[in-house]
Order: sequence, then C-alpha cells, then structure tokens
Amino acid sequence: MDDDDERLTALYDVHAGPIRRYVVHLTGSSASADDVVQETLLRAWRTPRILEQEVTTTRAWMFTVARHLVIDEARSARRRHEHPMAEVPERVSGDVTDRLFDAILIEDALADLSPEHRAVIVAGYYRGRSVDEIATELGIPGGTVKSRMHYGLRALRLALQERGVIR
Repeated sequence: MDDDDERLTALYDVHAGPIRRYVVHLTGSSASADDVVQETLLRAWRTPRILEQEVTTTRAWMFTVARHLVIDEARSARRRHEHPMAEVPERVSGDVTDRLFDAILIEDALADLSPEHRAVIVAGYYRGRSVDEIATELGIPGGTVKSRMHYGLRALRLALQERGVIR
C-alpha cells in the first residue's frame, strides 16, 4: 500500500464511526449518512493541514464539514423536489402497439412467401441460425440456403411494399 492509501485508511479507521453516528443523528437516515461520511473524509484527506493537527481538532473540523454537507443537502433543489414513497412505483412499459402491428404485418407478408423461402428466412433472422446450421437443419446445400435467402428477402420486401410498410 502506498502512503496515500495508508493515510486514507487510518483516517477512516479513526473518524468514520463517530462521524457516521453524528450524521445519522442529524438526518435520521443511515442511507444518506454513508455519502456524507465519504465526502467528509475525502475533504479531510484533500486538506493536509487538517490532518496535521491534533485528532480532536481534526474531528471537530470533520463534524463541522459533515453538518454543512447535511444542511446543503437539505436545502438542495433535488431534496425539495423528491418525495419519499413507501413503495416503488410500477415500471411503465412503453406502448407495444406499434411492435405488435409490425409483427402482424411481417407475419402476414411471410405467409405470402413460398414455404422454402419462409423456412430459410425464419431460421436465419428469427432463430439466429448461420447458413451452415440452416443447411444442416433443412438438409440442403449452403449455396441453396444463400439463394433462397436472397430471393426470399426480395419477395418479402415486395410483399411489405404492397402493404405500404416500406417504399
């Protein structure tokens, strides 16, 4: 461990407990106390002249800093606009109507394709299969998979154009 790490560890060991108890007493919240203690110790660590003083003087300075941090937090706009809730509200999910409508249109357009073209497109795009995996699954050569994919996508694009989905 280098000198800074040792100083910070020693600072934490000596002062963190009493400062945390003081902040919890001020705020009534142990959740926000950790942040205040961390900021207080960081400010002390960044101020070497404070650390060179007696332990009681250093601690008194830290209590003052912690109290000011608590006051600043209480006065902050963020605190004034936050309202604690007993329960976390449910997550709002986005409107899935467009995705559902798109899925219906694509399913309808896929139904217009030949079974061979549809099987290759579904395996490649919806099941995430590679050309070799599709070839093995369908029992056809890889070149045939590529050809069916090419012509099947062209037919799918045409079917979607007829439905006004794409230009």
